Amino acid sequence: MGILDALFGRTKPVKPDLDQLFGVPSAALTLEAGAGFTPTGLGSVCFAAVEGAAFVQVEQQVRALLDADTERGGVPVEASKDDYGYSWLLARHSPQELPELVNDLHAVNSELEANGFGPQLLCSLVGFSDPQGRSLALVYLYKRGTFYPFAPMPGGGEKRNSPLELQVNAMLGNDLRLEKDLSRWFPLWGAPGMEG
Repeated sequence: MGILDALFGRTKPVKPDLDQLFGVPSAALTLEAGAGFTPTGLGSVCFAAVEGAAFVQVEQQVRALLDADTERGGVPVEASKDDYGYSWLLARHSPQELPELVNDLHAVNSELEANGFGPQLLCSLVGFSDPQGRSLALVYLYKRGTFYPFAPMPGGGEKRNSPLELQVNAMLGNDLRLEKDLSRWFPLWGAPGMEG
């Protein structure tokens, strides 16, 4: 960063650190102990698909990588598009297989990044729920290298449980690199992986 950047308050963008995803299993223990949330076994990666054979080939490689264990009883990855045109890959595991789920999400991000499609990566999320039926996601913002909690209110509609999000954020400060700018805590209504 140059002296003019410092004078004008500009900062260097944070470099993505995909290894931050490996902090999720530790954060899950904190979440369960502190708030009763347990993993759902669902996780997804959101990216902006681009036209062209190279991207299609990489997307097929990623899906083949995640589907490699289907012969041993694994569930195939599910692909979808949201209302904004973004692509999602949803991975399913048993709730006890959180490390394996995190490995899958890391593999998708790494494969896209290694093939030059890092700028298309938007976020990854890991789903949680509690005995009261509340949903929660830990969302990793690729371009920021940070996490934030997203908690929709139960019963549908597009309302957030902001007190729960702030509670979870305060709880996980020792487990994850958290996003300090609350304006970047984007709602992910209907995102694959949010259903319990």
